[in-house]
Amino acid sequence: MKTILLLGAGRSSSSLIRYLLENAAKDNYFLQVADLSLELALEKTGGHPSAEAVALNVTDETARGNAIRNAGLVISLLPPALHILAAKDCLKFGKHLVTASYISPEIAALDAECHAKGLLFLNECGLDPGIDHMSAMQIIHDLQRKGAQLTAFRSYTGGLVAPESNDNPWGYKFTWNPRNVILAGQGTARYIRAGKYYYIPYPRLFSETSKIVIEGTGTFDGYANRDSLAYRKHYGLDTIPTLLRGTLRYENYCAGWQVFVSLGITDDTFIVENSHQLTYAEFIGAFIPSSVTGKNTEERLKNYLGTHSDLLYPMIASTGLLEDEKTGLENATPAQILLHRLQQKWVLGKNDLDMVVMQHQFEYVLNGRKEKIISSLVVKGESQLHTAMAKTVGLPLGIAARLILKEEVKLTGVHLPVQEEIYTPVLKELESMNIRFTEQHSVLS
Repeated sequence: MKTILLLGAGRSSSSLIRYLLENAAKDNYFLQVADLSLELALEKTGGHPSAEAVALNVTDETARGNAIRNAGLVISLLPPALHILAAKDCLKFGKHLVTASYISPEIAALDAECHAKGLLFLNECGLDPGIDHMSAMQIIHDLQRKGAQLTAFRSYTGGLVAPESNDNPWGYKFTWNPRNVILAGQGTARYIRAGKYYYIPYPRLFSETSKIVIEGTGTFDGYANRDSLAYRKHYGLDTIPTLLRGTLRYENYCAGWQVFVSLGITDDTFIVENSHQLTYAEFIGAFIPSSVTGKNTEERLKNYLGTHSDLLYPMIASTGLLEDEKTGLENATPAQILLHRLQQKWVLGKNDLDMVVMQHQFEYVLNGRKEKIISSLVVKGESQLHTAMAKTVGLPLGIAARLILKEEVKLTGVHLPVQEEIYTPVLKELESMNIRFTEQHSVLS
């Protein structure tokens, strides 16, 4: 009996573990869930006869090596920087590896050795990256087989709160790594439109958005991801005139977040003096330009916001950043203080549900006609445990792992899931779980 080793039992693991355990007896494998917290691993495995929970410090070379040596396949839900530790051991002991994270340069450098040893290191096999790649490539390959010439591809994804649980002015609650939300977009976004390159530096990112309509669900704001251009090669679209990948948020979120960016409180590069002694109101007041006057922080903030105050002031006030409570955080960066406050306010409640939304837009020329396909996905969570985020990140990983373990995937090397032998069976099984796209076709001219 082979063993699947899952490294990490965090918030994205719940639906993955449930799926793997539902299929363990049928496929004749055993699941070992390893986490720094034994309590967390035990909670997720729930005493299932086909599972074992173990405590593992992944930085312990001996313990990590022993765990990987005894596995048939490894799924890593570790923080991205730690995947390389698992990858090198997988290479050493001859084990396949599956992750939901972007391919790092360190992982990519292992491609030749993976080929030589007949191993597959499958990365970017979660939601975004993951389902976005697979669903896009299915349509792209179909259009290319028909002889279509793609002229534009845009793709957006958002992890949000479901409309029925949307009860704050931001339309947002944390359903994945909160720190990544705070630091999202830092750097310079780049994309191509009508054959010209465009760059959006971080200070402008959340003010340059597009309206994205998902029929039956709502209208969202989309902002550009950091690097859209890297996927031209992966998708076989090297000469496409327009390509953009982005993130979705409810309307007005981006306008509110732009205030935090312009104030500088998403900065994670320096320590705020006496941060533990500051109240949240004093903290945010220190970032409002000194030239902006007022009798208190609230009035100064309203003056800073100017004509947009009616919309934006209630949003910022709802975060608690204008309250007189002390931060209590020593030697904290602005981003850490903001994160600490939002983690208290943007909590997914006991009865709240989250939602994942994704949309691809394809424009192409076929038989002399300009046409368009809009392909959209909406997934709602089941509960606080089995969130839409956990399902859409975890289930593609689990399906791919089973395919590899049953030797139904013949690829070797370092890959993302853009090959038909991966995306066809994964998307087919996701559809059976009601994770499916709807398509709208139209003729442009």
